[in-house]
Amino acid sequence: MPSKKTLVLVVDDDVRMLRMMKRILELEGFQVLIANNGDSALKTFDKETPDLVLLDIMMPDMNGYAVCQRIREFSQVPVIMVTARGDDKEKVEGLDIGADDYVTKPFSASELAARVRAVLRRIGSRDRPQEAVFRYQDLIIDFTSRRVMVNNEELKLTSTEYKLLSYISLNAGRVVTPDQLLNKVWGEEYIGAPHLLQVNIARLRKKLGDNAKRPTYILTRPGIGYIMSKPS
Repeated sequence: MPSKKTLVLVVDDDVRMLRMMKRILELEGFQVLIANNGDSALKTFDKETPDLVLLDIMMPDMNGYAVCQRIREFSQVPVIMVTARGDDKEKVEGLDIGADDYVTKPFSASELAARVRAVLRRIGSRDRPQEAVFRYQDLIIDFTSRRVMVNNEELKLTSTEYKLLSYISLNAGRVVTPDQLLNKVWGEEYIGAPHLLQVNIARLRKKLGDNAKRPTYILTRPGIGYIMSKPS
């Protein structure tokens, strides 16, 4: 039986499905939170920091893909997509945006519990989401509110600039290649377009107050990519 401390957030707009999944997981020894729409799910995630998310794809207003993308902006907590279709394209799309696994409706109680246990085993010691706030020198990134501060002043970043900074900071201590950034921020069709990236990195550095020749935050590794030092 899993630890009582293992907290699962279940998101589905079907009340009967929510109740069923909650009952299955509680019988397996999990603590369970529920949300019936994307906005409520994100608010609950921010407040409770669950260990795993079961996320229905087909929801009105904000679907499961959009919720998963928002979660991935600030956390690597495991996400299992729940789909009513066995469409491989739908499954692949969920995995591409950062989901760890999927389960197709209708499913048995044993299958759902097995999927959850398997994902939790795979993440091992990464059973809690990372810190929601990144701090390095005078830079503060609050991933939950999507706010960026430098020297206690809030920066006005575009969505693209925020995504660039977020991805680089989440990989602090590791070099990220131009193609990784282009794929993550713009999509795979933009891989191999370094000029687009260079222009946006330059604009982001300017807003951060970074000297391009001797930057403080986003460092360049010539011929390899970009890196931000890991906070000590």
